[in-house]
Amino acid sequence: MDSQTVQRNQTVQDEPTAGRLKPNSLGVLGILFFVLSAQAPLTGIAGAVPIAVAIGNGAGTPAAYAGAGIVILLFSVGFVAMGRHVVDAGAFYTYIGKGLGRPTGSGSAGVALFAYCAVQAAMYGLYGSIVSALVEQHTGLNAPWWVWSLVTMAIVQVLGAAGIEMGAKVLAVFVLAEFSILLVFALVTLFKGGGPEGLGFTDSFSPHAALQGAPGVALMFAVASMFGFEATAIYGEEAREPRRTVPRATYLSVVVITGFFAFTSWMLVSAHGASRATAEAGKALANGDATAWVFAPITAQFGAWVGDVLPILLATSLFAGVLAFHNSANRYLFSLGRDGLLPQGLTAINRRHSPWVAGSVQTVISLLLVMPFALLGKDPVLTLFSWFSGVSVLAIMLLYLLTSVSVVVFFRRERLDTRPWNTLVAPILGALGIAGAIWLILANFTTLIGGDPTTASWLELAVPAVLVLGVAAARMTRDRATNQV
Repeated sequence: MDSQTVQRNQTVQDEPTAGRLKPNSLGVLGILFFVLSAQAPLTGIAGAVPIAVAIGNGAGTPAAYAGAGIVILLFSVGFVAMGRHVVDAGAFYTYIGKGLGRPTGSGSAGVALFAYCAVQAAMYGLYGSIVSALVEQHTGLNAPWWVWSLVTMAIVQVLGAAGIEMGAKVLAVFVLAEFSILLVFALVTLFKGGGPEGLGFTDSFSPHAALQGAPGVALMFAVASMFGFEATAIYGEEAREPRRTVPRATYLSVVVITGFFAFTSWMLVSAHGASRATAEAGKALANGDATAWVFAPITAQFGAWVGDVLPILLATSLFAGVLAFHNSANRYLFSLGRDGLLPQGLTAINRRHSPWVAGSVQTVISLLLVMPFALLGKDPVLTLFSWFSGVSVLAIMLLYLLTSVSVVVFFRRERLDTRPWNTLVAPILGALGIAGAIWLILANFTTLIGGDPTTASWLELAVPAVLVLGVAAARMTRDRATNQV
């Protein structure tokens, strides 16, 4: 064989392929880092916990996180059972389509894309605001928040195209940094016996503590903090031994996230003192800086230098979340292109087996969502972050509910798994818990988005509207294909 033939054959082997993501790229820990990055742990703790304490059930907030974790764990049982028989980057929409029909699955794909793109845009708003303040503080450069958001979009696009392994390594650094400082603080507080009033276990976890105040509001913020764990299934095609790796990563993610939020919030309540935690959280909110309720006791524990490090870690926490949701959304676009629901060009894979076209489209979507707020001069935190994070939580909870119902229907029909707990009991219990959480979110949605009732109503209606449009589009596509045949 001559050298030209060898070179030509090698070129063909190296060319990008369409339709398949790189297999055997991620293990349990790699997937776990993507999930934890989507959680943005420091953002969840510093942003949501003070609000839950101030206007929710006060010192009983840690119990709300534990309760939310139980609901999500019940959901995960059926989610994992379905994942053993369906491995696809579309995850939610594929699962829902298997049980409730392709049109409903296609509609849910629209909801999933809406949720992931909305929460990423929300993070860009908060991220841009934080980075703008940090840069001005340390360099004196005063640039608008959206400049840093645009720069970061370009960086995220490059990292997303560089391959899943590169993204996992970058996220691992950021996740370990923010997790470490929060966990060390919590452990030191625990071993010191708590704050001025002791550990106060019953003040946070007793039935009375859990049900005091407005427990529904606290549970709503707790459920919102769980957003992103379902990404374990999205990376099934790129996982090593997906039928073992994805279930392990899912259960581990839920347990780690629940334990982390419940434990850390408990230690923060303890550090302030159970009797004073609610008032101090309310004071932080009134001053316009909820993070002070979290940062103050950590700074008191470790010294003033931590006060300079924590805002930087908050920015990297948001960057990690933005990158994680970019990877989730572009895999949905890739999967929809492969299934013929969107243009097939979205299935193009580069030499690193990354869906670069889908990633580019996702970046454009982010740009279109963020720039109107910049052009109109809107506050990126009070509008972009608050509105889009709230509507994305509502959208993802709808997907959880549809998935739970689909699991029951699928296994009743296919009988591929006859275990009652995994395919019937746990999914039904999970569906009931999720339905209750949706009711709480709707009842307190104006509070969740920090907006007015009119804005809340429009955002609420957007979620079912996306679902209905997706179902209608899928049926039109199916009818057109049938007529052509």
